[in-house]
Amino acid sequence: MFDKMTLQVLANHARAAAENMAHTLHRTAHSAFVKETQDFTVMLMDRAGDTFAVPMDLGATWYPGLTYGRAIDMIGDYRPGDVAFTNDPYSGHVATHAPDTHLWKPVFVGDDIVAWTGGHIHNTDMGGAVPASLSRSLTEIHQEGIRFPPMKLVNEGVFDEQILRIMTTNVRKPELNIGDIKALVGALNTGERKVLAMVDRFGKQGFVSGVAALLDQAEAQARDILRAIPDGEWVFADYADEDSDNANPCRLKLTLRISGDEAILDFTGSDPQLASSLNVPSGGDPRHTILLVGIYYVLYTLNPKILLNTGLTRPFTCIAPEGTVLNPVAPAAVGMRSLTCARLRSVIFGAFSQAVPDRMPAAPAGNNCIVNVMTRNERTQKTVIAAVNPVVGGGGGMPHRDGTNGSGADAAYLKNTPIEITETEVPVEFVKYGLAQDSGGPGRWRGGLATQMAFRVFAPDSRITARNRDRSFFRPWGTLGGKAAGLSDMVVNPGTAEERRLGNIDTAVLQPGDVLDIRSAGGGGRGNPMEREPWRVAQDVARGHVSLASAERDYGVVIRDGLVDEAATHALRAKAAHPEGHFHYGPERDGYEAQWTAAAYDRLTDILTALPIHWRFFTKTEIFRRIGDRTGAAGVEAAFAETCARFPELPRPAPVAEAAE
Repeated sequence: MFDKMTLQVLANHARAAAENMAHTLHRTAHSAFVKETQDFTVMLMDRAGDTFAVPMDLGATWYPGLTYGRAIDMIGDYRPGDVAFTNDPYSGHVATHAPDTHLWKPVFVGDDIVAWTGGHIHNTDMGGAVPASLSRSLTEIHQEGIRFPPMKLVNEGVFDEQILRIMTTNVRKPELNIGDIKALVGALNTGERKVLAMVDRFGKQGFVSGVAALLDQAEAQARDILRAIPDGEWVFADYADEDSDNANPCRLKLTLRISGDEAILDFTGSDPQLASSLNVPSGGDPRHTILLVGIYYVLYTLNPKILLNTGLTRPFTCIAPEGTVLNPVAPAAVGMRSLTCARLRSVIFGAFSQAVPDRMPAAPAGNNCIVNVMTRNERTQKTVIAAVNPVVGGGGGMPHRDGTNGSGADAAYLKNTPIEITETEVPVEFVKYGLAQDSGGPGRWRGGLATQMAFRVFAPDSRITARNRDRSFFRPWGTLGGKAAGLSDMVVNPGTAEERRLGNIDTAVLQPGDVLDIRSAGGGGRGNPMEREPWRVAQDVARGHVSLASAERDYGVVIRDGLVDEAATHALRAKAAHPEGHFHYGPERDGYEAQWTAAAYDRLTDILTALPIHWRFFTKTEIFRRIGDRTGAAGVEAAFAETCARFPELPRPAPVAEAAE
């Protein structure tokens, strides 16, 4: 048994080892998306493939609860020096879209595997239908690039050149892919050395039992947090703007049930799997890390000293019915699962906001738009494909401070690339990069401001992919009197005769001289904005965060010649209505839910669940097309009856037939 002090020493060693792995990868990677944006992970895993240590300062923050166990078991006969890999979302359920290439390496002591080192890099491109491989418009996994099921990439220290040749042939920028993969192998080797050093210090059995104790400690910390939350049931839903190109909203619903030190996250009522790439490939795993990312943020908010490892997942059970957007069946496309995951986190935050309202922030922007450019460098006469910059929105207003500007809490790990580096590597010219005024939701604590970026291209037919475009219709919500945030937008040639608004379209072709202007959403406000100190509002105005008009309209603060007019402010605030309700969604969602009520969605769920999986998205789309101005469950039933009449091939399950009689 480890005493508390020795266990903390082991935890520090393990975290330091993971940090060393991250630095190795960060300093040797080839693509800007890995070395600058830092879309990568590294981790140490126990003998079963459960993560027990991750870095805190570098890389993505989605995967402290990831387990490689199923993928590890798909390969036999591991030997020292082997490295396995996969990027197939449907093989082992480690990778969750094709650009994420996961590698893992056994750490041997004698003939025994005592641990694994692992991690992933987001490849700039894996081939497929569009540059960078990802677009909402793709409809099946085969369009999203080449896939490798779990297999050995390195055999006893020697790369399999045939696999590298296959990858090189199928991707658009092979030198970036191969360079990043070899950098990750270097990171795994660093981790291996650090694990062996820990074994030397603690002994083989001491190390193994200590790792198990770290997982148990994280579980105990998570259970302590749950016990401090009142038992109960909380329901929350949120929407992605579109379930496919120019189509209908995609709804995610959560029923959170907490009882003692356990919690159930029931996603029944979420939309069926989609004929687009917004599906989330959880594989039906009740503790899949991709379903629990929002939980990690909640737990860390409630206890910033909590250990981040797979033990955190043990008190939680997720219910994601097969054939839904959160548990699709192959060959559903999944490349844009990060957009849906952003909304999934919003849903989890909304449920916990009701359970512990005094501790939780308002909604973050929930759209971390990744902008990729494929263009031609006229000087070198070479094609360039690169990630330009993430356009990440603001964080939600906190219980004790404003939301973070331009770096939404649940996407803050995506670092911005300095403009000078981007303009050196990519032939574009930035004309704007900063924070968008009035984009944060008004509140006692203001929501974080949105990011706005605009750049000009110089070559014909420059192709842009801006994945995760969302929140151009449904706003990030405010809480406890705070207001919803500003919407996102994407415009070609703003302010000119050639201006085109693209909404959530995530691909565009630009011609020489065209300017693309992208703005994220802001973060929701928290608390009554009329209670925000006037000096804070005046400071926001002076900094350009809030306009004079918004100061008066949203905060009741009158500013003249840069100074607060105290008398006019007092009079204006005295007439302001006190906000009601826990959430403020904005007029767009309020109007939408006047027709699509909770009862309407419950009936839609009943209808779709009773159908074969391949009929569900089609039927949903037809019901939306035919509902007209009808409302509620009766409106859904009438639209379904019309759909059945138009398509006699549509199965008529018994529960639906009985309800119609």
